[in-house]
Amino acid sequence: MSDTTAQDLDLARAREGDDAAFTRLVAPLRRELHAHCYRMLGSTHDADDALQDALVRAWRGLARFEGRASLRSWLYTVATRTCLTAAERRGRRALPVDLGSSSDRAVRGDAPLHEVAWLGPYPDGDLTGGPAGPHARYEQREAVELAFVAALQHLPGNQRAALLLFEVLGFSAAEIAAVMDTSTASVNSALQRARKIVAEKVPDRSQQKTLRDLDDGRMHRIVADYSAALERGDTDALVALLTEDVTWSMPPLPHWYRGIEAVTDFAVAVPLGACGAWRRIPTGANGQPATGSYLWDDAAGRFQAFAIDVLTLRGEQIVEITTFIGPEHFTVFGLPPTLGR
Repeated sequence: MSDTTAQDLDLARAREGDDAAFTRLVAPLRRELHAHCYRMLGSTHDADDALQDALVRAWRGLARFEGRASLRSWLYTVATRTCLTAAERRGRRALPVDLGSSSDRAVRGDAPLHEVAWLGPYPDGDLTGGPAGPHARYEQREAVELAFVAALQHLPGNQRAALLLFEVLGFSAAEIAAVMDTSTASVNSALQRARKIVAEKVPDRSQQKTLRDLDDGRMHRIVADYSAALERGDTDALVALLTEDVTWSMPPLPHWYRGIEAVTDFAVAVPLGACGAWRRIPTGANGQPATGSYLWDDAAGRFQAFAIDVLTLRGEQIVEITTFIGPEHFTVFGLPPTLGR
């Protein structure tokens, strides 16, 4: 039996109320739909909720699916509309650089800002590398890079959706107009405005292009050297890995640092000085190298999950460190909550 025939049979069964058939239909699309929800909402947890809500809506509304478009396009329509509602309710997500200017000296005792909706990291292990369609401008992994997702948060929901559907997923302007229940002219206008804002905020060179210029061995060595420097408390080794204009931010802490002097001052005072012993596990986040960072806890007698460090590279140096503090991030990355000695 061909894949198309099997899908047609599952579609017919799903319309008759067979939830197992519906599960089989959406299973090949679930991961890319989840990534779309993350791009729209900037949070894996919000993406989980939005995708679950969208699939429930799709299941309940399957009888209205007439087959004039592909099932994939229809599911993206449902998911996008669900995300637009969620984005309007939640508002945009931020990084510390969005809130104010950088700090020149280390801020000790920096308190989390829980009233801010913070951008979160995305585990990228299951993402494919290429574009989702023949007309898409961005690769799938490019479209979850931190700079790109952060730039999306500066767009109104309709512009965000239009840009993602057109340039990441390869939908036509006419198809997007149907998804968003608007005119093609409105879609083209939204695209024009969205492209301008994103171009101002996203570096010319993506992380995917940078990483392709490094062989895997060199990239893994940079991550290993970064981890080892912090575990040994070796300031010189850490500084040697950084660019002169490096930035370091730590959501949900509001203060952030720009430039080698400010970042070194922070590193010496806090992660290398006041925090204690570290252990790190390499991982991948947002299409970029990352580490799961664990901090020693005397009471527990173990290293406890602390933060996901996402590294942005320029050539063979680190130009940006984004430390997403919180043990809640570790579950979605498949990382253990604690480590022994």
